[in-house]
This record gives sequence, structure tokens and C-alpha cells, in this order.
Amino acid sequence: MARSEEEILSILAEILNHVCGTPPGKVQPGKTFVDDLDVDSLSMYEIAMVTQDRFGVEVPDEDMKSLRTVGDLIDYIRRAGVSA
Repeated sequence: MARSEEEILSILAEILNHVCGTPPGKVQPGKTFVDDLDVDSLSMYEIAMVTQDRFGVEVPDEDMKSLRTVGDLIDYIRRAGVSA
């Protein structure tokens, strides 16, 4: 069974809190990583690595650069067919 958007969002909120100290309540699908959540490029790389560990989804650098919002990353994970 595939994870719901809400489940993925909850896990991403945990990841951003761990990596960047972002309060989980600020992590919403429409928020941009750079402008709204103050995530820098090094933190984005770490988010990609932790996302790979948590979801089993590899996010190559070229794909990560195109993911501007939390919702973009949720969609990317869902398209990868995450079910774990």
C-alpha cells in the first residue's frame, strides 16, 4: 500500500527538523525549500540522502535541483511508487 501524501509530509517534516531545525508545523506542501524554509544547498543534499534512506528513493542531484517546494518532493516520492 502506497503512503499517503500526509504520511510522506509527516516524515519530510521530521527530516527537515532533523537536518535544518525547521519546526515541523512550518513544513507544508506549498512551502519552498529556499525562500520559505531557509534550506541551503548543503542541507538539500543531506535531505536527499535522508530521503533515500527513509523512503528508498534515490534523488539524483539534477532532480533535486528541480524540486522547489515540499509538494514537489512529495510528488517525486509518490511517483517513485514508495510503499514501504
